[in-house]
Amino acid sequence: MAASEITPSAAGLRALSHPTRLKMLMLLRLEGPATATQLAQQLRLNTGATSYHLRQLAEHGFIEEDHERGDGRDRWWRAAHQSTRADLESRTSEEEAESTEAYLHTVALLYTETLMQYAGEHRYLPAPWIRASTTSDWHLRLTPERAERLVEALVAVIDDWQEDEDGDEPGATGDFVVNLNAFPRPGTVVLAEGDR
Repeated sequence: MAASEITPSAAGLRALSHPTRLKMLMLLRLEGPATATQLAQQLRLNTGATSYHLRQLAEHGFIEEDHERGDGRDRWWRAAHQSTRADLESRTSEEEAESTEAYLHTVALLYTETLMQYAGEHRYLPAPWIRASTTSDWHLRLTPERAERLVEALVAVIDDWQEDEDGDEPGATGDFVVNLNAFPRPGTVVLAEGDR
């Protein structure tokens, strides 16, 4: 991969705010390169729609063609970055604010979908995975400055964590999801004029 993360423009966020595109990007990051046909089968879509969404992701730099794969008939795609970091501060235009809001709604939808799947599988997980999992929450009373420092510290811990390389036997390792949601509890902070 060319770089480890991407901070998309407002247009990029708007493109990524489609749930199917966000799922495709996640699959390419987690499972590696794939063709439109393979992704269509996984997501239960037709290949025409899948190809369209892939072109949109490529246009905004989220994915790129994998020229080392394929036989000339099938185009293979791979993620261009390992993660997306949305710039939630950029609200200089109405378009940027709307793009950010659309992206956040899509992320919330996919987080909810993943959490619901986990809830359905939880009781069938092996005991070590149950012990390693949590859906805890904390409510802290902080200033914006301290809240920012807390988020930076949590992100640093996750960024510094190394993936297991000693899990050769089946079931020894798994893709471990860490969703960090940190924001003021809705309805508790005075909104800026124009944001009400």
